[in-house]
Amino acid sequence: MKKSILSLVMLFFFGTMSVVAETKTEEFKVYGNCGMCKTRIEKAAKSVEGVTKAKWDKVTKMVTITYDESKTDADKVLAAIAKVGHDTDTHKAEDAVYDKLHGCCKYDRPKSETSMKGEKDIKKSCCADSKTKSCGDKKK
Repeated sequence: MKKSILSLVMLFFFGTMSVVAETKTEEFKVYGNCGMCKTRIEKAAKSVEGVTKAKWDKVTKMVTITYDESKTDADKVLAAIAKVGHDTDTHKAEDAVYDKLHGCCKYDRPKSETSMKGEKDIKKSCCADSKTKSCGDKKK
């Protein structure tokens, strides 16, 4: 009887260790502003198969994700977050998706000439002519 219980305990212990060994927790920069952003970012991350936890901090703009390495990787999670309109250091959200975000969710996007994937950004048409001070502001 003691051997049976001991065997079950050891089986449980080794089974738990193998699950723990495959999970990974990482932290990444994700741009956003408010509680709606937090909900959207965490929901997008958790929608990726293998993600068990996602928590975004509004102050630090950092998301902490825990995922099963045998099912997914960080790149897939960050791509899913960008797909819902939030830029990361490695994935830029499509402009059309970003433009549909609620007004309070529109964060200051990186202003570099090169996008996060190394491709050239296309200037918005409102910035291309000399009649504007900056995007959306008409010269007076």
